[in-house]
Amino acid sequence: EYVFCDTGEELPETYEYLERLEAFLGKPIVRLNPERPFSHYLDLYRGVLPDARTRWCTRMLKIRPFERYVGDDPTIHYIAIRADEAHRKGYISKKPNITPRYPFIEAGITKHDVIRILQESSIGLPSYYTWRSRSGCYFCFFQQKIEWVGLLQHHPDLYNKAMSYEKIDPLTGQRFTWNPEESLEELARPERVKDILTKTGQQYKRDKDGKNLLDILFDDDEGDACLICHL
Repeated sequence: EYVFCDTGEELPETYEYLERLEAFLGKPIVRLNPERPFSHYLDLYRGVLPDARTRWCTRMLKIRPFERYVGDDPTIHYIAIRADEAHRKGYISKKPNITPRYPFIEAGITKHDVIRILQESSIGLPSYYTWRSRSGCYFCFFQQKIEWVGLLQHHPDLYNKAMSYEKIDPLTGQRFTWNPEESLEELARPERVKDILTKTGQQYKRDKDGKNLLDILFDDDEGDACLICHL
């Protein structure tokens, strides 16, 4: 049985890829939705955006819908941590009826094996991997600066929506921004976008291992995000 925890804040490419997977599998992928939208929980948390320490978005929009769907039925939950990232931790339920399994680790499957399997099966990679190293919400706070630039270029409407969630208290100066270093309004300035693109291009040129830009994004990104957030 296949399920996808749909936060309602996903990229269009994610939904396109889900349809592609359903066609290949020949069976539906159940969409699980949270009880309330992201904006409701943002108000509940008084405008404090989720970050790496709290991750309330994962808890409220992903974990709760999944556990509610499973209920008390005995369930084996397959977690897609690969053999080359066995140090990572995916979502581990505290419910005694949910048993985690790691089929990729058990089979010794690495990142390159996953890419090969997807390509040889004709499924291919999701199209967002041309500019992004992850699935998950379009405003994921784990995104690198170059990925925010990618969102700005590919989905300016979603970038503006993410920017609308940011707040800066004019009296105290307290900032609630997706990036602690700068707001999305600051990041979107043409000179800043150009600087980020230039620095990423220089990193790409300096790389000596024959990696492409996607490899660099993956390598810088491993070990952070919650596995239940990934497609």
